Amino acid sequence: MPDVVQTRHGARVLMCAPDGPPIADEQSAVDLMATLWGQDVQWLVLPAARLTDDFFRLRTRVAGGIVQKFQQYGFKAVVVGDIAEHVAASTALRDFVYESNRGRQLWFVTDEAELDARLSAAA
Repeated sequence: MPDVVQTRHGARVLMCAPDGPPIADEQSAVDLMATLWGQDVQWLVLPAARLTDDFFRLRTRVAGGIVQKFQQYGFKAVVVGDIAEHVAASTALRDFVYESNRGRQLWFVTDEAELDARLSAAA
């Protein structure tokens, strides 16, 4: 299944396929964004399965680098999926997820229903 651009609750989103190339570093984030050239996409919806374990280990700084690239290029991001195991293993990650979900640039949601609820509330 390929990545697909669609409109959800008035927002243009890129729904990334779970089986696409991993987003492992800043370059892979830039490569993903490059596929959107000329399209009016606001949100990148990333299955947790597309992110490497290093993303969830904050000490590697992978998450910070990727999120910073998204923000530099004007994208907001949503990580969709069960990350409970990662959160249980790291107080820092738990705090990062909590603070991210309070903001408007990066969200962590468990499924598409929660994604739709958040997008609807933000519209």
